[in-house]
Amino acid sequence: MERFSRIMHFGGPLLQTTLLIASVWKLAACSEVTIVGGHEVKPHSRPWMVSLQVDNNHICGGTLIRDQWVLTAAHCKGVFGESKKSVTALLGAHSLTSSKNKNTQRVAIEEYYVPGTYSDRTKADDIMLIKLKTKVKTNSKTVKVKEVSKSGKDLQAGTHCHVTGWGVVSATGSMPSDTLQGAEVDILDRKLCDCFYNRNPVITQDMLCASNNKRQADACKGDSGGPLECNKAFVGLVSGGMGCGNPKKPGVYTRFSKRHLDWINKIIKHQSNPANVGIL
Repeated sequence: MERFSRIMHFGGPLLQTTLLIASVWKLAACSEVTIVGGHEVKPHSRPWMVSLQVDNNHICGGTLIRDQWVLTAAHCKGVFGESKKSVTALLGAHSLTSSKNKNTQRVAIEEYYVPGTYSDRTKADDIMLIKLKTKVKTNSKTVKVKEVSKSGKDLQAGTHCHVTGWGVVSATGSMPSDTLQGAEVDILDRKLCDCFYNRNPVITQDMLCASNNKRQADACKGDSGGPLECNKAFVGLVSGGMGCGNPKKPGVYTRFSKRHLDWINKIIKHQSNPANVGIL
């Protein structure tokens, strides 16, 4: 049975050459394709994109929302683990294999912050803040901040959106895309999506579903934590899905509701006080 996850996972204590699908979501993950039906984006057209890596291997996507903060999916931490020594954030890259150049910055991780209400079982509050060890330089065309939409408003079905990531690119492949890919998707009616998934997981008001029936475009393995942008606003992030590009199993996204916005602001404001962490 396929598993519900959009993460890249390496097996073994030493990183193996084979990429495995993480078992973070126990329903099903993507089959073997990535931003399905997508296209390579213009280099550095999304300078806020972050590749979160273990031993320099891409695992999840993320978004730079402050000069020292990255927003991604909570289930990515299941691959990162508690140790932060081998985890880095790569910024300013378009090609992952050409990442050692003047345009890129590789930064170590200082801390992870996950809501106390995050549930691997229900997929509730699949959101994580990562504090980088040092502030990144954001005064170049290749590295810039993308602020989270402050509206917190729900999105209507039919809203056109865009998802971006470095997930795998072929039906038989297991390696992430070398270049950043993007795809157009449309927001689905929440009740319809809940029906498609037979309420397992329940699609809550803090989640969104999106797909592209015409091109079967979708996020997939390796795209977890990447941004969902609608009308150029950063409104959510890739959480999971069953298969890839299946219109009856659309992609599931964490929506930045008012609860999530309050949590993000609280963590960043009170980063030095552990008592404020983990409460939504």
